[in-house]
Amino acid sequence: MEAAIRADPAFGVIGLGYVGLPLAVEAARHGIRTIGFDIDDAVVARIQDGQSHIPDLARDEVEAARRLGFLEATTAMARLSECRAIAICVPTPLSRTRDPDISAILAASRAVAENLTPAQLVVLESTTYPGTTREVVLPILEAGGLKAGRDFFLCFSPERVDPGNERWKTGNTPKVIGGVTPRCAEAGIAFYSRFVERMVPVSSSEVAELTKILENAFRAVNIGLVNEMALIADRLGLDIWEVIEAASTKPFGFMKFTPGPGLGGHCLPVDPHYLSWKMRSMDYRTRFIDVASEINAAMPAFVAGKVREALNGTKKPVNGSRILLLGVAYKKDVNDVRESPAHAILELLERDGAEVAYHDPEVPVWRLPGGRKIASTELNAAALAAADTAVVVTDHSAFDPRFIHRHARVLVDARNITGRLAEAQASGRPQRWIVKG
Repeated sequence: MEAAIRADPAFGVIGLGYVGLPLAVEAARHGIRTIGFDIDDAVVARIQDGQSHIPDLARDEVEAARRLGFLEATTAMARLSECRAIAICVPTPLSRTRDPDISAILAASRAVAENLTPAQLVVLESTTYPGTTREVVLPILEAGGLKAGRDFFLCFSPERVDPGNERWKTGNTPKVIGGVTPRCAEAGIAFYSRFVERMVPVSSSEVAELTKILENAFRAVNIGLVNEMALIADRLGLDIWEVIEAASTKPFGFMKFTPGPGLGGHCLPVDPHYLSWKMRSMDYRTRFIDVASEINAAMPAFVAGKVREALNGTKKPVNGSRILLLGVAYKKDVNDVRESPAHAILELLERDGAEVAYHDPEVPVWRLPGGRKIASTELNAAALAAADTAVVVTDHSAFDPRFIHRHARVLVDARNITGRLAEAQASGRPQRWIVKG
């Protein structure tokens, strides 16, 4: 069985992170021999051992794919020549100047070009600005003489991973795909249809690229709007969560978004900047996106300001106060701290002289930029009582709002997990940022 499987052309997935590994396992689950490529020896070793380093992907899924011989991992990029189809799922962060950093896409494209064979399908899945597939990846792949649409096939198909989402996974999430030529799109649709339930073809790779940016810009702009409404409600002395609940009763024309301490993760704080950068090069300013980004980026400072306000109410300065952050992951029930607003809140409070600790059931060790590491403290009545202020940054399901409200001396709730408690309502300040002071 093993020998027969290995005789078949493989599916190569470059980048075995939050996007690449679930994609590789889903293909393997459907009987497609899959080779995962990564530059991290430790990641490769764990997958070879049947382990998963992705919270949304159970270990037994990786073990099953390995046991049946349909999944392997390697750092040897020369093995890309074994693959009939290749998906590029590498990170696309921002530079220090908030410009796109597509160095990983460039490196992956060059590795593919060095091992490109006739009839191969290459699909870029990494989120990037419109035009990247055709203007950047295509010239690299065609430099050896093969022609896209004739000798090989090139598409863009954006990842739609939602960490922590139990319903929508790689296989059942509709998959948008656009080719640099119609034949490229046909090849991409034919391949992915083997393990994705629904394909959504679009007319070009540029349309597919902009589709992904629109999806994330939509969320970022609407979160920016509701965050600004939160700032307005705070100035007016009104309860923003009560306003949102009332507005949510409208059965048409309104979609519920909630405020918070700021955006986190790899997508929402990053991806809209790719479009902003692209449009600046065309002498156009993306005004909605830029304003939303400014508002969302200011929310950690707003939360830190609420901590100062809460401490002032107890006649304590920030300097020397003990602050306990509850949750540092960027969203509930995940362990991802990339771009988490908790980092900015930590920096702002420490800059003012506060002693900051944290508890996060998903993040036992918080690795900060610069190599600094902080260990999660135990969450108990003593820890809450010892803190001058507790701050709910992430609304993990494991948190007990009643327990937190009961034992925290002062509480700033940036996620409104305690807003509906009778104890909070009895305080006379229901569903506010400072729910106990």
